[in-house]
Amino acid sequence: MKIIVAGTGKVGSLLADQLSRDGHDLVVIDRNSAALEVALEQYDVMSIEGNSASVSVLKAANIARTDLLIAATGEDETNLLTCLTAKGLNPNITTIARVRSPEYMESTDMLGDQLGLSLTVNPEFQTAHEISSLLRYPGFLSREEFVNGLVDLVELSVRENSPLCGQPLYRMHEIVKCQILICVVARRDEVIIPSGDFILEKGDHVYVTASAANLSTLLHNLNIVTKRIRNVTITGGGRITYYLAKRLEEERIGVKIIEQRMERCEYLADRLRDATIIQGDASKESVLDREHIEKADAFISMTGMDELNVITSLYANELNVPKVVTKLGRGENISLIANMPVGSVITPKILCGNTILRYVRAMQNGSDSAETLHSIAGGRAQAYEFRVNEDTLHCNEPLKDIEFKKNVLLATITRDRKIEFPSGTSFFQPGDRVIVVSNGSWPILQLNDIFEEEREEIDEL
Repeated sequence: MKIIVAGTGKVGSLLADQLSRDGHDLVVIDRNSAALEVALEQYDVMSIEGNSASVSVLKAANIARTDLLIAATGEDETNLLTCLTAKGLNPNITTIARVRSPEYMESTDMLGDQLGLSLTVNPEFQTAHEISSLLRYPGFLSREEFVNGLVDLVELSVRENSPLCGQPLYRMHEIVKCQILICVVARRDEVIIPSGDFILEKGDHVYVTASAANLSTLLHNLNIVTKRIRNVTITGGGRITYYLAKRLEEERIGVKIIEQRMERCEYLADRLRDATIIQGDASKESVLDREHIEKADAFISMTGMDELNVITSLYANELNVPKVVTKLGRGENISLIANMPVGSVITPKILCGNTILRYVRAMQNGSDSAETLHSIAGGRAQAYEFRVNEDTLHCNEPLKDIEFKKNVLLATITRDRKIEFPSGTSFFQPGDRVIVVSNGSWPILQLNDIFEEEREEIDEL
């Protein structure tokens, strides 16, 4: 498809990278010439300098022959006007806008209808939802849902005293005493799709598929003791904090926010009913000590500085705060802190990018596209949910007779709400839902992309 991405910030750059990898004809627009030069050097794209809401700029990008426009500049108004102008120049174009401001949240549906938007995305709102979900299962570093909540993909860290440490994967069932599958291991700079004889080490981050019903059993048998989150301390008073605090207030969880800017403190105090707002510098240990963060059930670092978020999370971990969450704006830093005790790491641009990528792939592949897509291991691996249909290759064949691409794993098969962790004799059939995990070596746009012969046929062409 021919796609225009307006804005080369965090989300725009992530989309330029992934969409160019997927083989789309991509044009990026930005007012910042330096940012465009970086995009040209790193990605297979064309670039145009200027205001994406301008008629002349969109015409220069060949808007009349464009299938999709994604407006992801730093200004909501520019994004909305860009989509409106694009629709005026090409009524058949599909438009996606990033809309971040809380002031627009209540009118998102109306704006979508009036402007003809196909999709609106809000990274901060998505991030707040993700953190809220994590707080429900504080024993996991991350948690993703598949098959309408029947299957979960959870992240755990292997500690020195963990029952998993030093154990081969084929022993997992006797250790956790429930059906699970460790499908990805992140070890330092590597992301591994492991075999049964793979031995886990201290510091590994493991990604486990399990039924939602077995999550409590998994935590119990790994000696991970958690208690219900009743009070939360948050550093940073940005949009994510606002959305999260509103959600936590509804769940009757106590919220304390430490924010340095007085005007932002006043903004939050006016809009949050029960939260305690503290004006203070979270970079100062004295402020954190004065607010007794060690008494919090959860500590969430969400300032605008990744380095400060990491440092304060490390301090909270040192004080034995039961649950720590760290927000990273720049996803490229994730591998650097993978083995640091900073708790759950959340990256808004990855959450937002996944939503848009899933929509784009659905446009391209229709019913064959992934119904769910999650990036894991800091964006270095992906987990997909596909529905098997009549066009899917190898239906009703035993998995042992199918050759899959390297670094691709079929993690679960769900049939009639029953979850199967596949063996060599397992098979899939039309109507099943399957979860596929990949380390990103191959683009997976539809389920048939996981089979080895598909790549060989393309090579021959």
